[in-house]
Amino acid sequence: MRSILILAASLGLASAQTASAAQPVAAVFAGGCFWCTESDFDKIPGVLLTTSGYAGGKLRNPTYEQVSAGGTGHIEAVRVTYDPARVSYATLAARFIRTVDPLDSGGSFCDRGSQYRSAFFVATPAQRRIAETIRNRTQASLKKPVATLVLPAATFYPAETYHQNYYKKNPVRYRFYRLNCGRDARLKEIWG
Repeated sequence: MRSILILAASLGLASAQTASAAQPVAAVFAGGCFWCTESDFDKIPGVLLTTSGYAGGKLRNPTYEQVSAGGTGHIEAVRVTYDPARVSYATLAARFIRTVDPLDSGGSFCDRGSQYRSAFFVATPAQRRIAETIRNRTQASLKKPVATLVLPAATFYPAETYHQNYYKKNPVRYRFYRLNCGRDARLKEIWG
């Protein structure tokens, strides 16, 4: 976590952005399985709500079956609603890159296909600058091409109700999935 704060500080945004009336802000990240991405973001102080869903495709109101089959152009993603007085976008983005395999262009962990790629969906020029800086520094640090995309914000469609907070509602199944998918083992291999 210390390295994340150092990176966020170097971007000039380590301290939370202050506003006279701090309104919640939303950002969208795609990190492969949205159950895992949701779980990882929910652990960050200042995150108020996470919503699993789909972003980046052309089909309106896609279903899980349509997206997971491929061909819709959507990526499994998570909308993160956060308090900018408590956590900055830079901190969230720096934490996000360490919860994905940024070197994998064919999916994420055991989930294969373009619908499981990792990506920042950026809504503002500031978000784009931060995401690109993190992406570039990650590439320099790992000394390998980074596949995590920086994409323009797209319509976000919430996933079906049974996907929301899946890791809380089905903890045994979730832990079994995460372990068998090799997510944490691969993250340890990449990041130490």
